[in-house]
Amino acid sequence: MKEATSRAALERLAKDETAHKQHFEKLLGDLPSFRPSLRVRGLVLVANVLGPKFVLSLLRLEEGREVARFLREAKAGNTPAWLPKLARESAEHAQLLGRLTGTGGDPWHHNESGGMVHNVVYGFNDGLTANFGLIAGMIGGAVTRDVVLLSGLSGLVAASFSMGSSGYLAAQSQREVDDNELNTQRAELLLWPEREEAYLATLYQEKGLSESEARVAAHRVMADPEVALRELAKEKLGLTGEGESPFKEGLITGVATVLGALVPILPFFFTSGTPAITISFIISMAAHFLVGAARSTFTGRGWFRSGLDMFLVGLGIAVLGYVVGYLLTGILPTG
Repeated sequence: MKEATSRAALERLAKDETAHKQHFEKLLGDLPSFRPSLRVRGLVLVANVLGPKFVLSLLRLEEGREVARFLREAKAGNTPAWLPKLARESAEHAQLLGRLTGTGGDPWHHNESGGMVHNVVYGFNDGLTANFGLIAGMIGGAVTRDVVLLSGLSGLVAASFSMGSSGYLAAQSQREVDDNELNTQRAELLLWPEREEAYLATLYQEKGLSESEARVAAHRVMADPEVALRELAKEKLGLTGEGESPFKEGLITGVATVLGALVPILPFFFTSGTPAITISFIISMAAHFLVGAARSTFTGRGWFRSGLDMFLVGLGIAVLGYVVGYLLTGILPTG
């Protein structure tokens, strides 16, 4: 049943997007015939490997960026007749994708993390940054290729377990905090239901209902204890029960960290010396820029500026790691 509902929702979304394409064809003339881009093919591959939820999360963020562009036009006073309708439909698409992925909030606001995509980006970033500095230190110490590989793989394992366990513990701790708050709210409903009903009535008045309408609505909600608990948890505590499982949070973060930590050591599996160092530096710096650009999804900053900032961070880590490795080689005893 749930799968059929999700399929129907996605088919409706696809129909709306086709209508959007037809609208822009009227504005801009005939658009090129559609051919799946490399990005689209990549998303299909990712969906086959990680499941559709990850790709739907990315699409939700993309819809959010589209809404944000419409809102910027509106703030600038540029509101053609078609804009409100397309903006509203794009917002509905983002909310629909949020329901399908269990993610709350509006993605054109930046006060929510982005769930699974957030864990992937930040896990990858931490693995890449930590291991890049470690590899740079090994290169500064002029050690052999085998030592670089051993150090890099050790750093990869340590970072992935560290980030994975941190993600698990953070999610588990948050779940325990939420459960404790929920149990406290349940106790309040048992001890003073009239107080909670009055709270809901006041809340509904603040949302625009008349005093009598608010009292009726609050009384109806309070008639079912479970409905009342969910409503109060949402309105008073901000709890929606949509969080990922701690194990899944830890696993996603750990795997993303492995992929990030693998980037700087990858060339050393196939070559050594200057070619390996050069390739490692180039792909690591490129990955830093791309990760920074991806992080702009959550920060709201421009992708180029965010990517450049991360690029400079990566460059600073490379220089610092190299210098430390070089200096320690002359200080620490060998053999």
